[in-house]
Order: sequence, then C-alpha cells, then structure tokens
Amino acid sequence: MKPYERLIKYVQVYTTSDEHSETTPTAAREFDLAHMLVEEMKKIGITDAHVDDKCYVYGSIPATPGMEDKPAIGFVAHMDTAPDFSGEHVQPVIHKNYDGEDVVLGDSGRVLSVADFPHLKEFKGRTLITTDGTTLLGADDKAGVAEIMCAMERILTENIPHGKICIGFTPDEEVGAGADYFDVEHFGAKYAYTVDGDLEGGIEYDNFNASAAEVTVHGNNVHPGSAKDIMVNSLTVGMEFHGLLPKDAVPEKTEGYEGFIHLTNVQGDVAETTMEYIIRDHDMEKFHAKEDLMRNAVATINEKYGEGTIEIQIKESYLNMKSKIEDCMEIIDWAKEATRMAGIAPREVPIRGGTDGARLSFMGLPCPNLGTGGFGFHGPYEHITAEGMEICTQIICNIVKTV
Repeated sequence: MKPYERLIKYVQVYTTSDEHSETTPTAAREFDLAHMLVEEMKKIGITDAHVDDKCYVYGSIPATPGMEDKPAIGFVAHMDTAPDFSGEHVQPVIHKNYDGEDVVLGDSGRVLSVADFPHLKEFKGRTLITTDGTTLLGADDKAGVAEIMCAMERILTENIPHGKICIGFTPDEEVGAGADYFDVEHFGAKYAYTVDGDLEGGIEYDNFNASAAEVTVHGNNVHPGSAKDIMVNSLTVGMEFHGLLPKDAVPEKTEGYEGFIHLTNVQGDVAETTMEYIIRDHDMEKFHAKEDLMRNAVATINEKYGEGTIEIQIKESYLNMKSKIEDCMEIIDWAKEATRMAGIAPREVPIRGGTDGARLSFMGLPCPNLGTGGFGFHGPYEHITAEGMEICTQIICNIVKTV
C-alpha cells in the first residue's frame, strides 16, 4: 500500500481529541485507529504490536543478524487530530496531475488559493490531496502515521539490514498531552524521530519554549443607573490589561525565531472575565521576559484598581528540545544524509510550535522532528501530495540504512 493510500484510509477514522476532557485518552474514539494500527502492524510482521489502556501503540522490529550493536532507533507519530476544526466525516479529495492553480474545495465556498499558499505552484503535476472544505484533512499527523507504517513494511519486505527499530503512536498530542503517559523505557529506543512536520526534507529540533497563561479579572457589577465610582467592569479592565502587552508580538505579525504572546480565548461579563493566552519563544531569556511582562502588566492594573482585581496563572507547556539534541547531533546528521539519499536537500527549520518530541527529549529520549509533506494543518485548507509523502517515507527508510 502506498503512503497516500494509507492516509486516505486513516483520515476517515474520527480521532479528534477533546481539550475539555480529563480522561486519557481524551476521547474513546481514538482507540478505533489504535486498534486498526495494531492489526496492520501484526500483518506486516511486527509481532509485538499492542495498544495499552491509555491508547499508546507500541511495537518493535528486532535487529537483523550482525546489526545488534547498532543503536535502537524509534519513530513516533500521533493519531489524534486537532479540535480546532471538524475531524468527523472527512472526505479527502484527490486531484491527479494538479495544475498548480487555485482549488475549489467542494461545495463549501472555500478555495485553496495559491495567493495564501504560494508553494502550491511547486506541486504542479503532482497528485494533490485536499479536504472538501467542510473538515480538516487529518494529515497532521496521520500522514506521519502512514509514512512510518509504509516504511516499516518496506524494511521488512525488502529485508533491509537494520538495528532495532521501535514504533510508537500516541493519542492527545493536539491537546498537549501526547507524551503524558509515553513509556520511554518500554519503547526501547536510544534515539527517536517524530514524523510530524510539514516540509518534505524538513528536520526540526529548535522548537518554541511554551507556556499557557490564564488571566482572571474581578469586577464589581452594580446597576448601571447608579454605577458612578462604584462599578468596575471586568471586560474593560481586561481590555486595558491586554493593551499593556506588545501589539506586534503576536502570531499574525511574527515569523521564524520571533516569539509572541497570543490571546486565544476571552469569556466574561461585567463581574468577571477570563482571558487565555499562550506564550512562545525559542530563546529562553526572551521567553521568561514575556512571562514577566505579563506579570508586570498585572501589577500595573492592580496598582490602579486595587490588589486582587486581576490575577494570573502561568503554566509551562514544553521547552525547546535543542538543548537536549545538541549533545547527540549524530541523529541530525543521520537525518540529513537520509534526506540527501532521497534526492532533496535537507532543510533545518525552527518549529513555530511543539511536538511530542520536545517533551520526549526532556524525558530522556532525544527526538527531533521530520517533515510529512503536509501543509495548512488544523483547518479546511489542509493539503498534502502523494509524491511528498513518498519522499518522506523514503527518508525514514534511509535513516534506518544510515544509522
């Protein structure tokens, strides 16, 4: 089975994780794909494939004779899709011999445009896979799952010599919990790669430091007819707080290594308002400076309106894996060589986000990220090409040959 064919099969399984759930996995439906993968893994010869009670799928391929001294290498991808947009009833659309122009996405009224995604021009002549405009596609990260599965099948059927290979598929990555119950010791790899990026040939190991901040504003609600010098409107105080933050340090105005403070949700009324933020920066010093900037803005508001008017809670999400990867750069060198073997130039790019690999690296499993060939993740404009997936699959095979 080709990688894109596996992707088409997997995206039709509803696995959206639930950001409001306190269970693991956050949605029982994630088990549907997990069980499917275990069955497929066993069919291709991964005899120890299994899923645990937390919906983590594990399997391994023993080293071929004479290769037992090679370091055990792992490949990891996540099975869930993002709750940002519907992941149910996905109907992928295949555009063979794509013409490099705008694509009308079914009857949704949405258009996948070259103006918004200039790289589409480079895909002319390829087989482009899109959504019908009513759901996301799920290439994030079912493309990674499909590429790992196809690579493992080829390694086994083509009898490619290799050291021990470990495979892991996780739930709940999209809600920040993908590594929560990942059993690194049971997994058995010395090094691993998440296959969860975009650019084919992309090699990522410099991700954001990340934290989440919840700001609560306490107001004083009285009848507006007699509110003078008594009412404190938490909504307007919240807007005043937000106005103290840098206006250009936001996602829509930053790129590359530029960090940001991103307001993601506001809920409230006159009496109380809650504002949710995420804080991101590759540089640790700048990252903490952004956190301190928010704390200072809280202090400014409390000084004006009274102590306790506004509160902030900041919780660390994940840290930049670069500090852990720098001690074992051979895993980056293997990925670069594997990419060149696939006929394309390796591209080291910063991750403007995070992966399971960032957390796994701090759990003792150095784990950079590889591209899947997909773009436009988390929404109806998500797309990928069959040819890009083939390249990414070959890179995985080449890593196994290179180690």
